[in-house]
Amino acid sequence: MKSMTGYGWIDTQNESLQMSVELKSYNNRYLDININLPPFMSLLEPELRAYIKEKIVRGRVELYVRVKELEEDLDVILDTGAVAAYKKAFGQIAEAAGLDEKPSLSHFLNLDGVMKVVKKRDIDKFKSMLFRNLDEVWVQYDDIRTREGDATWEDIMSNIDIIWKSQKIIQNREAGLEDLIKNNIKDRFQQLIDDKIDENRILAETAILLMKYGIGEELSRLSSHLEQFCNTLHRKQPVAKKLDFLCQEMNREINTIGSKSNLLEISQAVIEAKEAVEKIREQLRNVE
Repeated sequence: MKSMTGYGWIDTQNESLQMSVELKSYNNRYLDININLPPFMSLLEPELRAYIKEKIVRGRVELYVRVKELEEDLDVILDTGAVAAYKKAFGQIAEAAGLDEKPSLSHFLNLDGVMKVVKKRDIDKFKSMLFRNLDEVWVQYDDIRTREGDATWEDIMSNIDIIWKSQKIIQNREAGLEDLIKNNIKDRFQQLIDDKIDENRILAETAILLMKYGIGEELSRLSSHLEQFCNTLHRKQPVAKKLDFLCQEMNREINTIGSKSNLLEISQAVIEAKEAVEKIREQLRNVE
């Protein structure tokens, strides 16, 4: 079990560039990936998305890559056509103004489009450094997710223990529910017909009410859901969605038990079980 919350960061440098990589994630129902790259590295985004999707199932994931080039390999390109056009324009201005003046080199250097600077970048060099850094960041990031997931696992198991104990209490008091129904029927018969009690009639009425108010089936299904939950909890792959579904089913059975029984001990056990299920569901919102 892993948390959806994690963080990792690294900053490295070689003779030509400095690069920092930051990876963090938050709770989210689905997988939402946001990647922030320098524009010239944007063609690496699909590979980075594939890297993250292979490792993460859900959560909002943010990846930030920052690059500072310490040495730049440049090409300076002279636009001779622009120079000729500017020269002609200077001559026309001088003629129109009646001046005998020629433009100097400094005049051309400050004009737009005369020279273009093109940075020569080997994208494979950036890619190699980026994915090497990302692998290191992932170790930090995943360690945090694992540690938080382990803590969540412990908390969930403590609440599962509460549900198991509540289930045992309810199961032990199930027989008392039959006695309660039977005694209530006897009391009503005595009020209506005094001492002329038909025991067979009482048993028949008890059986009918037990079909309506009996909790044996709900207890059986609750036990089954608890076993499935524990088995699923021990799996290594992401299981939060399935566990949340099982919590819904457990809550359904617990609510039904509570609505059918008037015994104080069962009612108290139902309350504790419902609180435990709700705490588990809150924790599951934080795990993958």
